[in-house]
Amino acid sequence: MRALVLLLALTLPATASAQAPGPAKPACAAPEHRQFDFWVGEWDVVRTGQDQVVARSLIESLYNGCGVRENWMPRSGQTGGSLNIWVPGEKAWRQTWIDSAGTRADFTGGWTGRQMVLTGRWGGPLVRMTYTPNADGTVRQAGEQSVDDGRTWTPSFDFTYRRAR
Repeated sequence: MRALVLLLALTLPATASAQAPGPAKPACAAPEHRQFDFWVGEWDVVRTGQDQVVARSLIESLYNGCGVRENWMPRSGQTGGSLNIWVPGEKAWRQTWIDSAGTRADFTGGWTGRQMVLTGRWGGPLVRMTYTPNADGTVRQAGEQSVDDGRTWTPSFDFTYRRAR
């Protein structure tokens, strides 16, 4: 009987530790979660090709790197922002935009290897936004809209994000 108790005492801790889970893997550790990090920062925003600042934008990495939040603060017009997340099950990025006029728009898309492209409906038209990290550290955000479900596209806005001073 003592031998059985001793055997159990020696094997139980080893069995329990062998079955214990290892350290938890961070929820947003996949490389895809870092694809939008080039946009993170404090920015002065200008119309591409111009120098006058039309907005400030604070882009933050949040929730242990699981989300990217935009805070859009134009010099005039509606303030707003977006919450962006990589959704592994969909293999896509999702963005939800809301603003001070009560507008909500949802976009989906992903990293092409050179730029982030998100598409969704903003009111009636289909809108495509392309975010391109430039070699000089700026980010270009170009918007296009389509009224024929993506068969043709018309430029709608073109901004360059410059690091705020």
